[in-house]
Amino acid sequence: MKKYNVAVVGATGLVGQKVLEVLEEQNFPVDNLYPLASSRSAGKEVSFNGKNWVVEELTDTSFERDIHIAIFSAGGGTSLKYAPIAAKNNVVVVDNSSAWRMDPQVPLVVPEVNPEDLKNHKNIIANPNCSTIQAVVALKPLHEAYKIKRIVYSTYQAVSGSGVKGFKDLEEGVQGKVNQFYPHQIAYNCIPHIDVFLDNGYTKEEMKMIEETRKILHEPALAITATTVRVPVYYGHSESVNLEFENSFDLKDIRPLLENAPGIVVQDDVANNIYPLARNAEGKNEVFVGRIRRDESVSSGLNIWVVADNIRKGAATNAVQIAELLIQNNLISR
Repeated sequence: MKKYNVAVVGATGLVGQKVLEVLEEQNFPVDNLYPLASSRSAGKEVSFNGKNWVVEELTDTSFERDIHIAIFSAGGGTSLKYAPIAAKNNVVVVDNSSAWRMDPQVPLVVPEVNPEDLKNHKNIIANPNCSTIQAVVALKPLHEAYKIKRIVYSTYQAVSGSGVKGFKDLEEGVQGKVNQFYPHQIAYNCIPHIDVFLDNGYTKEEMKMIEETRKILHEPALAITATTVRVPVYYGHSESVNLEFENSFDLKDIRPLLENAPGIVVQDDVANNIYPLARNAEGKNEVFVGRIRRDESVSSGLNIWVVADNIRKGAATNAVQIAELLIQNNLISR
């Protein structure tokens, strides 16, 4: 089997470390690993495949060598500056930030949903927002079967989605310390405010979900609204998704449709209190769906509850799956 030289940008961060973990779990065919990070982290070591690898400082010349794939998990500013440099050196970038997601020239990909979009990449591929990824995995088979007319998203998102600072705010908040990162105490609280507020009253996170869902499903006019909430959970985003379809459906057909779709595990036995829980999704790569029931307020409506580990499927796992597809379809530039 051919092996590939892989760079991980932001290798010491929360998502970067998870990328290394998933690459190892998936037996990704890595020949040489290039862990890259800011000058503050240069010189540290990361563990991968039984070896310690020294972290290098990310610079303008980092990609002037034989690197096939670079997985970026270091923030939008870093991606805007360095992803084009990597791309010019024929390195295929899979970017976890929001920097390139809505660029019409950049594919925004969830492998279970729109793998065909990878064919037109120009060496930069965007990984969607964590909350969008798990939602569209569940939406794809439903949209194909009944054509979605409208979506109402209500999310309950873990603090790890904010990185180390959010995680620390919850840890210290439980101990009675004052929050340093969130605008309000997150411990024992829910904050309906993720990312910055925009002129339309929505947050940037809410608009990400709206715009990214439309792009991934290739439905630019799809009616979508969203409310995103930060909750005192360490890992695992939970979502209430309300759907209205163009076409009628029989409720008994929904469960097998979801069960047979890639990447989905259905947990829906309310008589025995079985439904997706954030703590049970932690450490897993699948998207869990439950609370499947008809919305009786409209003629063709459905409610589902969607849960996934936001650092895995919502970031690292999806990025590694994209890299695997690039290899399988001979879409590596070098």
